[in-house]
Amino acid sequence: MSMDPSVLRVDDLHRWLGEDEGRVHVLKGLTFSVERSNVYGIVGPSGCGKSTLLYLLGLLDRPDQGEIWIEGHPMAYGSDEDRTRARNALIGFVFQFHFLLPEFTALENVMLPMQKLGKLSQPEMEDYAQGLLAEVGLGAKSHRMARHLSGGEQQRVAIARSLANDPAVLLTDEPTGNLDVKNSDLVFDLLCKLAHERGQAVLMVTHNNDLAGRCDRLLSLRDGAFAD
Repeated sequence: MSMDPSVLRVDDLHRWLGEDEGRVHVLKGLTFSVERSNVYGIVGPSGCGKSTLLYLLGLLDRPDQGEIWIEGHPMAYGSDEDRTRARNALIGFVFQFHFLLPEFTALENVMLPMQKLGKLSQPEMEDYAQGLLAEVGLGAKSHRMARHLSGGEQQRVAIARSLANDPAVLLTDEPTGNLDVKNSDLVFDLLCKLAHERGQAVLMVTHNNDLAGRCDRLLSLRDGAFAD
């Protein structure tokens, strides 16, 4: 892993949605950088472009103009194959809903991204997944079916899964949106720990003002641009 603290850079990012007269300029020339070991809160009113930005950063969509650099590599206009490979290896995702496979155990859910990347043997994947579950406080429940875990536990499994391939960046979209206050705090504290102790960069879209205020840095979007 490179020691350059800037793990992700965005230069003059633009995105339009829709066609012809209904075309909307959703993101208007965003430029910023993201450093390791920091939690970035992304805030703003509904419709300001937060989710669109996250999809672009996660290489799930392409910008109309501008560039996205991850670990020094330009990503916005690469081939689908290169972008898929980078997404699997460099980016972890945590969404408002955990998207676990309910008929799989916690351990099996965490192993899925490793299986897709195909770098580790089965025993190595099992050992690493077990360690990640222990890191999020669920080592004793690794063989429990996902459907038998509480909501907070399911979200922690989702966080462990997002770490499966040791990504440089974690992109989280309302990761506490379905949780009560206690579990929201637990999940947020866990994300902070991962950033500060493991060196990941965490970007968190949130409407929770309390959690946003506790982030290391805040990016406020309004009408597709950063507010002053």
